[in-house]
Amino acid sequence: MSDILLHARDGHVVTLTINRPEKLNAMTKPLWQELGQTFEHLSQDNDVRCIMIRGAGEKSFSPGNDISEFETERANKPQAIRYGEIMHRTVHAIQSCPHPVVAQIHGICVGGGLEIAALADIRICGESSRFGAPIKNLGLVMAYSEMAPIAKLLGASKALEILLEGRVFDAKEALRIGLVSRVVPDDQVAMESMTCAQRVASGAPLVARWHKQFARRLSDPAPLTAAEKDECFDCFDTEDFRIGYRAFLAKEPPEFLGR
Repeated sequence: MSDILLHARDGHVVTLTINRPEKLNAMTKPLWQELGQTFEHLSQDNDVRCIMIRGAGEKSFSPGNDISEFETERANKPQAIRYGEIMHRTVHAIQSCPHPVVAQIHGICVGGGLEIAALADIRICGESSRFGAPIKNLGLVMAYSEMAPIAKLLGASKALEILLEGRVFDAKEALRIGLVSRVVPDDQVAMESMTCAQRVASGAPLVARWHKQFARRLSDPAPLTAAEKDECFDCFDTEDFRIGYRAFLAKEPPEFLGR
């Protein structure tokens, strides 16, 4: 892994850090590519139980794409299509990741940064965090793949409000509209995010993956099949279920195996 995306593991929790603090963690084409490849790899690692993503430092999660790349990497439609293919593969990799994802948000979270944060399952920010997508001022649209997670999270009307007005708003509003899961004092964001990730990781990992799968499926209006309904009871045949209820009866913390 390169120095633009840092990787740390604490037990079953993996922390990915967008590491361009001198640019407020602005995204570049290599960074988008590495982020996507890393999520694809981690998705295959069953020892992972939670992934936390953050920006380096405490000034910014990410302000989106690095504008300095536009002249060389996104100066015309063919270039933009190639760039978009990388971005959209990364969006898909995060969106389809079976492991729970927590976004630790310090400071600025706009544009592409907002797109990444919207893909997380839980989003925790500081009181001074700022959000928005003022790409109308650049003459740019947010493509279907990029807009979909925001529209799914907030609804089409609120997503349009964010894009059409292009204003940057505060953490209180982000909490009110459901963009973030919780707001804490700035100096507690890291601690609260890690506590959250560890709490997630302490649960049965198969259950977490099923819950993510079920939540995604419920956004599809197609009726559930008999096989899908039947899958809800597969957990009763897992070793983790036996570990869980025996630990509960013994009043001991369970030590799940992911089997």
